[in-house]
Amino acid sequence: MDKVYNHKEVEGNIYQKWEENGYFKPEINPKGKPYTIILPPPNANAPLHFGHAMYVIEDILIRYHRMKGEAALWLPGADHAGFETQFVFEKKLQKEGKSRFDFDREELYKMIWDYVQGNRVLMEEQLRKLGFSLDWTRKKFTLDPDIIKIVYKTFKKLFDDGLLYRGDRLVNYCTKCGTSFSDLEVNHKEQKDPLYFLKYGPFVLATVRPETVFGDVAVAINSKDKRYEKWVGKEIEIEGLIGKFKVKVIADDLIDPNFGTGIAKVTPAHDMKDFEIGKRHNLDIVQVIGFDGKLNKKAGKYEGLYVKQARKIVAEDMKNLGLIEKIDGNYTHTIEVCYKCGTTIEPMLLPQWFIKMESLAKPAIAAVKKREIKIYPQRFEKTYLDFLENIRDWNISRQIVWGIRIPAFRCKRKAETEWFVSIDKPEKCQICGNCGFEQDTDTFDTWFSSAQWPFATLMANCDCDGSGGFFDKFYPTSVMETGYDILRWWVARMVMIGIYRTGKAPFKNIVLHGLVNDPLGKKMSKSKGNAIDPLELVETYGADAVRFALVYGTAFGNDQALSYPKLEAARKFTNKLWNMARFIEMKRIENDESRIMNYEDLSKLVKNENDKEMIEKTRLLTNEITKYLDSYQFNYAAEALYEFIWHEFADKYIEDIKNRIDENSFLILNSLFIILLKLLHPFMPFITEEIYQRFKFGESLMIDKWPLLR
Repeated sequence: MDKVYNHKEVEGNIYQKWEENGYFKPEINPKGKPYTIILPPPNANAPLHFGHAMYVIEDILIRYHRMKGEAALWLPGADHAGFETQFVFEKKLQKEGKSRFDFDREELYKMIWDYVQGNRVLMEEQLRKLGFSLDWTRKKFTLDPDIIKIVYKTFKKLFDDGLLYRGDRLVNYCTKCGTSFSDLEVNHKEQKDPLYFLKYGPFVLATVRPETVFGDVAVAINSKDKRYEKWVGKEIEIEGLIGKFKVKVIADDLIDPNFGTGIAKVTPAHDMKDFEIGKRHNLDIVQVIGFDGKLNKKAGKYEGLYVKQARKIVAEDMKNLGLIEKIDGNYTHTIEVCYKCGTTIEPMLLPQWFIKMESLAKPAIAAVKKREIKIYPQRFEKTYLDFLENIRDWNISRQIVWGIRIPAFRCKRKAETEWFVSIDKPEKCQICGNCGFEQDTDTFDTWFSSAQWPFATLMANCDCDGSGGFFDKFYPTSVMETGYDILRWWVARMVMIGIYRTGKAPFKNIVLHGLVNDPLGKKMSKSKGNAIDPLELVETYGADAVRFALVYGTAFGNDQALSYPKLEAARKFTNKLWNMARFIEMKRIENDESRIMNYEDLSKLVKNENDKEMIEKTRLLTNEITKYLDSYQFNYAAEALYEFIWHEFADKYIEDIKNRIDENSFLILNSLFIILLKLLHPFMPFITEEIYQRFKFGESLMIDKWPLLR
């Protein structure tokens, strides 16, 4: 063996042999009980970032259960990431002096498709270099035809069951990105803005949005506010910037009597709360802001101004006309902004497809409360339950090209509200029987398709619709392991849709890891310039060291900062293990001995108290590591292995045995070392496999048995 371990000469060859020999397939243990993890599909719009290296948790689990003799399936895939990918691609077009508007739908889709396919190859290579033992023969993509068909069937089932509706409702709209978002996809930002106290007929009322006055249709007070009750039901005349207009005074419990003067102007087209008030009181909806973010012709001479421009100019003109009583210049409030570009979200009236969520949420809540699904760490149960117990209907329409187009069709002969859903492209209208129909131009929210990922990937791999040997064997899956930050966005939705579509929860355990931040503890971001390519660290430290450093020393579920000292310590650990192997290999040659013995047989060889003690300590360590892995305490397992292998086994036991080695003590040393290699293998697969192969312990650690099981 070389004096120094060189990961660059080892890792690629070993992975290739693993893959070629089919070790990643569950068929390696054909009689084993099923153990399934579906890889959370990375977005196919860019190479992986360092946070994706946390897939190491799943690889640890899958290798551990594979060694326990189970039919372990880790199924890989990639997500088309609709809006995210189109956003990235549009930035690429901008650098080239182009825009999405320069291309028709089909051409733009094809361009993004080609861009994504190149990234998918890079992503898969990154996953291989990190040693992830994924069953590549079963990989899926969210835009594979068989996946799309499954997504369509779910949509059709929701439609047929009355859980879908297409309605004109206010949605969260980004005028820069040109699409709507669900409630989860907007960020809340606290900021200070002027609070304008407008003279509004006989009243004075406060607002931060004077530019929407052209869409006002009522004035509202709280139902219990005695100050203004005499005005309720009356019509008042308002002096406006583009002429006088009349509005009705109404009472509604949504009005906060303590805000401003207790009176609010009602603009149903541009405020979520006002929209709800408008529905209750049958108010008109007057849209004055367009989807381009500019005021429209209803704003008179202010037409064409962007919202922020209009606010400033409208307020100035109102002040000059004496229509503003006062201005509070430091009013602190919370606004909603696009999570991607930071543009202020505009509530806009748009016909969208919504899923009724209340009935879907109930069984998902019950699954966790009844412990049919367990969440680790348990503290995240509250986040999960809070989201589902206060859930709102889900807007799944997106005004983008890249993604799965919604399979809903409008009859041209009937009213615009008459829609039908078809899984296959229809030849004629299913409402009037003629050919006069057109498909919705919107695509699905990416989270709608990815919410079906556990059952969709397995169905697509067995060409079935929720039944069949392969599907029945591996569904429900064993674990969904992902970052805690998408518990609401994705995990909770998978539970709801999975139960709805299959009748079973999609996984038994939810395991949530923390985020990996930069060395200063800040979130990694390409725009900030602090994102780190995991392969750069693999090149420097080796995949084993990178994997081990991500697990060691951080309580599971907690965030961590990337630590170069920890990476260096993990690299030194690999060298320590290599040096231990070199010593044992030298003694193997001297003793001409390669037998491996189990605990029971080893005990019969004991002549020295130190050997007896080390056998017992190794047995206890085996039980300890097994317990930690079964309870998802990966950091404790890594720390225990590090301390034992380096300080107990190497520094004490090997140093002791050097002075008294004989055939018996060598057999004990050799056999205990292979046990330690097995325990360490899920964490550091490459170096443990390399040593295993050099010692000719067996065909591969990948298919060897967990200690105490051989």
